Amino acid sequence: MTTLHVYVTPKSGRNEISGWRGGELLLKVTAPPEDGKANAAVCKLLAKALGVPKSAVCVTRGETSRHKTVEIVGVDEAVVRTAFIQDG
Repeated sequence: MTTLHVYVTPKSGRNEISGWRGGELLLKVTAPPEDGKANAAVCKLLAKALGVPKSAVCVTRGETSRHKTVEIVGVDEAVVRTAFIQDG
């Protein structure tokens, strides 16, 4: 399991991964921040990018914040860094 810190911009023009800022992965999702829609979009976006099922990605902290902690089952940290190109 890998823990990932993300910063989410809801109601964006498109769903995209915008790179890194510090230790947070920047995500933009089209979903509004209501009723967990943005959180679901975050999980779907990360799952698609990493090639894992949506059920393997879960927001564990920051459900109502732009700063979130996400856990990804079945993917190690090296795969995440390679997928999103982070040095370190």
